[in-house]
Amino acid sequence: MNAPVVVRRLNGWLPRIAALLVLAGSLAACANHPSGNTAAVPFEQAVQQAVDDLMVQTQKLPAFLAKVESRLKPNRIVIDPLLDAASGQQTEVTRAIEQRVVQRMQERFGQFTVAPFAGDEVEKAQYVLNGTLSRHKDGGPYRLALALTDLKSGTVIAQAAARISDDKLDTRPTAFYRDSPVNPKDRATEGYIRTSETPAGQPADALYLERLSTSAVLQEAIAAYEEGRWQDALARYEAAARRRDGQQLRVYSGLYLTQMQLGRAADAEASFGKLARLGLETNSLSVKFLFRPGSTEFLGDPKISGIYPMWLRQIARQATQTESCVVVTGHTSRTGSEEVNERLSLQRAQAVKARLAAETPALSRKLREAGKGFHENIVGTGTDDASDALDRRVEFKVVPCEA
Repeated sequence: MNAPVVVRRLNGWLPRIAALLVLAGSLAACANHPSGNTAAVPFEQAVQQAVDDLMVQTQKLPAFLAKVESRLKPNRIVIDPLLDAASGQQTEVTRAIEQRVVQRMQERFGQFTVAPFAGDEVEKAQYVLNGTLSRHKDGGPYRLALALTDLKSGTVIAQAAARISDDKLDTRPTAFYRDSPVNPKDRATEGYIRTSETPAGQPADALYLERLSTSAVLQEAIAAYEEGRWQDALARYEAAARRRDGQQLRVYSGLYLTQMQLGRAADAEASFGKLARLGLETNSLSVKFLFRPGSTEFLGDPKISGIYPMWLRQIARQATQTESCVVVTGHTSRTGSEEVNERLSLQRAQAVKARLAAETPALSRKLREAGKGFHENIVGTGTDDASDALDRRVEFKVVPCEA
C-alpha cells in the first residue's frame, strides 16, 4: 500500500479515534462519579456528576458520532432555566446550578455550543437542556435531574440525576417569582418538570416543547424585570402576550408587575383581571395573600397589602362571570399544631370569602370555603418568609354548584 493511501485512510479514521477517546475519557469520569441512585455528594460534585453522565450518554449516539466524523459545527444547545420541582419557580440555587452546568459543559465538552435561552437562539438550536431540583417532603438529600431533548424529533436523548448531600441550599425564589401575586405554575411548567425526569428514548412533554419559543421570549422579559429594566421588560412581556400561545399566567403576572413598577395602575389592574380570569378558567388561581401571624387580618404593611383590595375586586368580577361556584381554600405553613392550622386556614378562607361578597354581593351565593392547614404545602419548610410564601396561599377553584 502506498503512502498517500495510508495517509488518506488514517485521516478518515482520525475523527473516529478522537470520538472514541472522548467517549472513553467520559466513561471513566462517569465510573468515578456514579449516577443519581447512589450516595449523595457535595453540591459542586453532584452538578459535575450529572452533567458528565448526561454528556457521556449523548456521545454514544450514532447521530453524535456521525457529526464528529463529518466535522460539522458543534451541536447547539439552549438551556431552559432550571426550576424547583415542587413550586415550578426559579430559585437562587437553581440559578447557581444552571451557571455551573454551563461552565462544566464549556470546560469539558467543547463539541457542544451553549447558546442563551432566547427566541432567536431556540430556533437555531438542535437541543434543549432542562432540569429540576427536588426534595422529598420528609427531608433527605436534594435531587438534581437533567434532561437533553432533540428538538427535531421531540425525544429525550439523555437523562441524568445526582443527589446533593448539602443540608441547606438557597431555595429563595428569584425576584420575578418572589414578586408574582400568584403561583404561576401551569400546564406547560408541569410539562417542563415531567420532561426533566423522562427516560432517554421517550418523548418529551408535547405542550412544553410547543411553547418553548414563547418561553424563551418570556425568559428575556423576566431577565429584564429582574435587572430593573422596566420598559424593556414590558415590551417583551407584551410581545409574549401577542403570541398564539402567550395567554399564560407568567405572562400576565409579568405585565402586572412591570406596569405597577411604571406607575400604570389602570393597566396593571386590567392585567391582573386577565390573570384572575385565566386562573379561574384553568383552575389554577393561587394568590399570595399574606396575613398577620395567627390572624385573619392581612399584613399591616401597606407596601404589601395595600394592593389587596384591587386584587379582591378583580377576582370578584371575574368570578361573577362564571356560572359555576367558586371554592375559596385557605392554606398555612407548617408552623404550629395541625389542629390550629386547619382552623386558621378555614378562618382565613372565610375572611377572604366575606371580602369578595362585600365587593360583589350577588357573588355570595356562589362562594364556598375550605381550609387545608399545612396538608398541601408546596415548599414545606415552615420558615414563614419569602421562600415559602406559596404555602400560605389562598386558592380559588371553580366547581359545579349544588342543586
